[in-house]
Amino acid sequence: MEEKIKLSRNYIIGTLIMVALGIAAMAYAFIEDPQRGWANFLLNNVYFVSLSVGALLFLSIQRVTHSGWSAGFLRVPEAMAGYLPVAAVLFLVMIFGAHSLYHWSHADAVAHDPLLAYKSPFLNLPFWSIRMVVYFALWILMFVLLRRVSLREDSLGGLEPFKKMEHLAKVFIFIAIITFSFAMIDWVMSIDAHWYSTIFAIKNFVAAFHHAAIVITFIVLWMNQRGHFPFLNKSHLGDFSRYIFMLCIIWGYFWFAEFMLIWYANIPEETAYFLPRVRGEGWRIFFFANILINWFLPFVLLMPKATARSKMVLKIVIPFLIIGQFIDLYIQIFPGTLGDQVLGIQEIGSFVGFAGLFMLVTGYVLSRANLYPVKHPFLEECEHHHT
Repeated sequence: MEEKIKLSRNYIIGTLIMVALGIAAMAYAFIEDPQRGWANFLLNNVYFVSLSVGALLFLSIQRVTHSGWSAGFLRVPEAMAGYLPVAAVLFLVMIFGAHSLYHWSHADAVAHDPLLAYKSPFLNLPFWSIRMVVYFALWILMFVLLRRVSLREDSLGGLEPFKKMEHLAKVFIFIAIITFSFAMIDWVMSIDAHWYSTIFAIKNFVAAFHHAAIVITFIVLWMNQRGHFPFLNKSHLGDFSRYIFMLCIIWGYFWFAEFMLIWYANIPEETAYFLPRVRGEGWRIFFFANILINWFLPFVLLMPKATARSKMVLKIVIPFLIIGQFIDLYIQIFPGTLGDQVLGIQEIGSFVGFAGLFMLVTGYVLSRANLYPVKHPFLEECEHHHT
């Protein structure tokens, strides 16, 4: 069942137009307010890195658990992870915007703030930059190794590449849990350097996995509509929905646990984070939209078996959840960097641009190999999957 896709001219032109719109929006944001420009740059970088790392995590979990139902779709998360080298370059650019994003990066602020001075051995720009390089080096290395063995499996077959993939997947899961957790502390939580949450990193780790599963499902549905993945059936849809449903519950649990414990304890240095987001002008609607879209919507619509296996329902739910991840990061990043709620053409346009770049890179990587892992031991099980 060999098949290689070729990116259509319309797809390439469409994504390039999206990238051009994004560049224009980012340029406008930097001209109008450089701090707003850097805030958008950070948000979109974190958004699409989360999708890439989450996709590689999804791939690794399928390999470790010997999941047969997903064997035919594994090239999709592989392709999404192919965005990581591009993201690494964009994140290196972000070093130049650190002073606009992070209060702790200013020497005078550290000199007059005992708490920032106490945290300075960890929160300082050289060490922050080194950690960033280490994160991406490890993620890209694991992607390259997993991709190489996956392609080798296509030519060799047998259990040797399969077992090698399982071993590498275990290593990546271990690396991802540690590095992505630290990355979210470095890139997002440290914006509000006086505040910390022991749940913050794991909540965002789950969010990355959650929304990667959502985008993988979206790509599979979109490609199936164009004649690919002809074996996709209601059982596959049910399994994709289970991932989305399960992860929305876990994410919702961490969201509630973090907010409820801090709000109930009412300790000023902790509630200082939530007060502007819950009571601040313009922020309240995004705060509650976050939990409604990312938890309530998939929880209600994907719980019944009939709707969970419906392509139509998934095509309605998924775009909301893609927006939901943007809202989640928006209310984590913008209150601490800008203070005011400023969602406008700069934010929407820059997101469209990054989305176009992500789509272009993902499509390119997907077209570089067989769409199906033809010698995966469980491919036949996937083709005839039924529950």
